[in-house]
Amino acid sequence: MEQLSREIEIVPEHAALLFVDVQNYNATAAGGEFHSMAADAVQREYGWFFETLHTKAVPNMRQLQKACRKARIEVLYTVIESATRDGRDRSLDYKISRLHVPKGSWDAKVIDEIKPDEDEMVIGKTSSSVFISTNLHYILGNLGIKFLMIAGCLTDQCVDSAVRDACDLGYLVTTITDACATLSQDRHDWSLRLTKGYARQRTTEEAVREIERLTLPLSQS
Repeated sequence: MEQLSREIEIVPEHAALLFVDVQNYNATAAGGEFHSMAADAVQREYGWFFETLHTKAVPNMRQLQKACRKARIEVLYTVIESATRDGRDRSLDYKISRLHVPKGSWDAKVIDEIKPDEDEMVIGKTSSSVFISTNLHYILGNLGIKFLMIAGCLTDQCVDSAVRDACDLGYLVTTITDACATLSQDRHDWSLRLTKGYARQRTTEEAVREIERLTLPLSQS
């Protein structure tokens, strides 16, 4: 009988990298999530998050993005974005939480540091888990994806939800631990502890090394 395990290396032609909610709305201090706050209050409450995100997680995302593009591994992005300008299509949870990013707005754009190529897919979502409010599962099926690498923010919210649902839907998931960020180190660490039973966990360096090793003939061509 075949031995089943989560600790299986990706198969590049059946793998994808998913960036979760790394967008202007919540990943920049000028984003809409913080528009009602004074600059000093944003720094006081979210300074650690922005420092960690932009000095550690985002540079690691760039490395992953570069490695996957070179290996011709699909790169996809989710963003919080309503399908309407007034957000009437949002989930009840998003309405209660006052999470609204108008369709086509600057807030809905992926941050410039990991700006998508023109042929990479950006999928708007209105729920914590991208698998609940979008057709991502259908798209990944059409692409033949079985292995999903996930990074983004927040580690303990939308990333966590994506990891758990992807595993339940039958993907072999790898969480890229240092390419995720949330509001404190403790929250980040606890989230990774709690999802360790669902998915492989690898650092950016480990993931890039794996991608390069498995696609070496391709990268030399």
